[in-house]
Amino acid sequence: MPRDFTKIIAWQKGNELVIYLYGILRQYPKSEEYILVQQMKRCAISCPANIAEGSSRKGKVDYLHFLNIAEASMAELKYYVILSRDLGYINETLKEDALIKIDEVLKLLSGLTKAMKFEAY
Repeated sequence: MPRDFTKIIAWQKGNELVIYLYGILRQYPKSEEYILVQQMKRCAISCPANIAEGSSRKGKVDYLHFLNIAEASMAELKYYVILSRDLGYINETLKEDALIKIDEVLKLLSGLTKAMKFEAY
């Protein structure tokens, strides 16, 4: 039986991050709508989506693979947040707030990955 992904804290925080970023991305220039904005949305959504998909997989190796994809998406998103600040689309406070939220999700994913490695699946 698959896990209920909505009870996984990493998924909950990842989902909150998606909602937070959608609010920020409304402020970006129209010229970035189909470039940076779409990439950031894709990365943000990828994390909780991969946690959800991985949690339904039958084997531990598959689940760990999806958790790894979720982590990679957060690392990519981290870069886009830094780039957004460098381009002047967000201020330093928004950048720091977003990075704190991303790092929280990354720590939760790391903990979940470590727990999965030791869990009898």
